[in-house]
Amino acid sequence: MSARKHTALPKAQTLIEALPWLTRHHGKTVVIKFGGNAMVDEELKAAFAQDVVFLRQSGLKPVVVHGGGPQISKQLDKHGLVSEFKAGLRVTTPEAMDVVRMVLAGQVQRELVGLLNQHGPLAVGMTGEDAHTITATQHRPEIDGELVDIGRVGQITAIDPGAIQALLDDGRIPVISSIARSQDDGHVYNVNADTAAAALAAALGAETLMVLTDVEGLYEDWPNSDDVISKLTASQLEKLLPELSSGMVPKMEGCLFAVRNGVNTARVIDGRVQHSILLEIFTDEGIGTMVVPDAPGAPDGQGGVR
Repeated sequence: MSARKHTALPKAQTLIEALPWLTRHHGKTVVIKFGGNAMVDEELKAAFAQDVVFLRQSGLKPVVVHGGGPQISKQLDKHGLVSEFKAGLRVTTPEAMDVVRMVLAGQVQRELVGLLNQHGPLAVGMTGEDAHTITATQHRPEIDGELVDIGRVGQITAIDPGAIQALLDDGRIPVISSIARSQDDGHVYNVNADTAAAALAAALGAETLMVLTDVEGLYEDWPNSDDVISKLTASQLEKLLPELSSGMVPKMEGCLFAVRNGVNTARVIDGRVQHSILLEIFTDEGIGTMVVPDAPGAPDGQGGVR
């Protein structure tokens, strides 16, 4: 008799494809920046939570860092406060900072922790203020050759990952709001979540940084083509930075910082695709753009294929 064909066989094949990736990442820390459309679509939020818990149950150590751009803008509108952006960063007045703090720590973080904890007592919420995890000073971006005051926007000066590491060692999933406190003036600062995720990934010695966004990855020749760059080195990315749109700059600068500070890979992936995290980490093709450190001795930092 011939062996019976089981309908579940493709599932087994998918799991086997994931085996080398599971082995490679077992016990490693993965920092995930949660943002974009994935934050406001109910199905995408639920799928994101499932992905993060899957990583945790597969032996990885996920850390979630989140912003809350859409939710902050909505709350600012309700309070009659104008949303303004300069150099890709939100201008944050003291009044706006109160709203930012309330939305990030009191709304977005609590919802995300709740979604993760539907799968078990795993997630613990904290902000960059807690245990002095993220310390910042006022950030003044340069626009047209001049330093501009954009209010309570922070530039990270120090990371103390001790509290996050303690949670990871206890088997928890830290969920961190991108808020920081200044050591100098006592103010609380709004820190770009992409930048915060990259700094935390480096401080934690993470295996990879994953940045969820609303595009497929880094485009080769936008808007003339929608071909996505599958892989590039730190040096190649550095050359592209001046040409990028303002919204992509903090994400790609974060990826560059991460891989130049000990993180093995940094990835920008499409958060509009359900289970994009699993597709990127556990499949051979991947679905986004991966940034890797420069290969030693390679001209212009070139090396390797994905």
